[in-house]
Amino acid sequence: MLSSEWAGKEREMEHPESPRGGRLPWECFSAWLDGVCVVTFDLELGQAMELVYPHNTRITEKEKTSICYLSFPDSYSGCLGDTQFTFRMRRSAGQRSLFQGDEKYNRGAPVTLQRDPAHYYGYVYFRQVRDSSVKRGYFQKSLVLLSSLPYTNLFHTLLQLIAPEYFNKLEPCLEAVCNQIDRWPFPEPGLSLSLPIMGLVLQVLCQQWIDTCVSADCILYCDQDRLDPPYHLSSIHELDLFRSLQSVLMNLQLLWELVLLGEPLVVMAPSPTISSEIVLALTGCISPLKFCSDFRPYFTIHDSEFKEYTTRTQAPPSLLLGVTNPFFIKTLQHWPHILRVGEPRISGDLPKQVKLKKLTKLKTLDTKTGMYTSYKPFLHKDKTLIKQLLKGLQKRLPSSTLSLLLQKHLFELTQSFMLPLVRHSAFVWYYDYFYIILMFSFSFRSGTLVV
Repeated sequence: MLSSEWAGKEREMEHPESPRGGRLPWECFSAWLDGVCVVTFDLELGQAMELVYPHNTRITEKEKTSICYLSFPDSYSGCLGDTQFTFRMRRSAGQRSLFQGDEKYNRGAPVTLQRDPAHYYGYVYFRQVRDSSVKRGYFQKSLVLLSSLPYTNLFHTLLQLIAPEYFNKLEPCLEAVCNQIDRWPFPEPGLSLSLPIMGLVLQVLCQQWIDTCVSADCILYCDQDRLDPPYHLSSIHELDLFRSLQSVLMNLQLLWELVLLGEPLVVMAPSPTISSEIVLALTGCISPLKFCSDFRPYFTIHDSEFKEYTTRTQAPPSLLLGVTNPFFIKTLQHWPHILRVGEPRISGDLPKQVKLKKLTKLKTLDTKTGMYTSYKPFLHKDKTLIKQLLKGLQKRLPSSTLSLLLQKHLFELTQSFMLPLVRHSAFVWYYDYFYIILMFSFSFRSGTLVV
């Protein structure tokens, strides 16, 4: 149960002292977030921006339109109740993060956790419930956190605390929360931070770049179901890896190759939650290398880049795209790699092995789930990993333990790719991988690289 006193305490926090002495208005807040948006459904306008906080947040009209469309699940998804997902969108030209410490932060952070000044990450909490007092019969509203930081786990945890309270108490609640975030310390790589929010204390560790060079054995997972303060987040950015990739495990090695090569890949899912979790998990599967191509965890037909990505007059861009609308089966049929996933398996079992499907079979809206590609992978399914995961499921091990097994496997897979290049070229872990991608392609296709 959340503390009933937190809102009252916020009135005493109108002008707190900065963690670094003198402060500008909203300086600490902007170190974490660019702004908070509330998107509602208007009978005449459709999705509409109801509120942006702080009120001086700089968001263009074009960006507001994109945020509105990306903050609601596609009509085909049929999401009732509460739904959380992530999107990523381009900032308008000239729009940059307000936080002035970007350069210093990026020097110490792993490349996978650096600020992205050219894009917004949108962390969404959408609620759709029956409401007879509303003319349309449903209450439909989204609370969205905008940030340049890829702190997926932290911000979705924050939404789980904030959103239910906001839907009951509206703007005064949001104002109080934002004032409390403005008292947080700055995110500094290598430090363990205590972040008070609504009567709780979130304990998080901001990774530094050297942390990505250690073995996956050093990554610890803890129970994330308890909200007893202080609430320790095992990771500031990673979601449940096993849950995210469970439906695609039989194609894991293939997907790892496609991500490493920066190949155009579409993930067609039944909901924005599933599409965004799979896309984000895939971008992180080559860690500690950074995924340098573009990626959109959730994408709609209303996006300003829709024509750019669906045109047949040029080759598809190097992009990882998550979609939910079946219309994309037709418009993206020319893409070389398409992954279609279904609803989560209730049984908790692993998916059965299926053959790769030809793209020519991807024509109808009732297309079966599976991987559609003509690409021939160099790696084979790791039977040992599958056996370990199956044994873990049979023993009812927690998902966090299975995620650790999966993370270790992917880390070692990327490590086996990097080691020959490190020995011969003196590369270090945190360099962007595009500089070495030509060597990788040549080595794999000539048979000189052992993985």
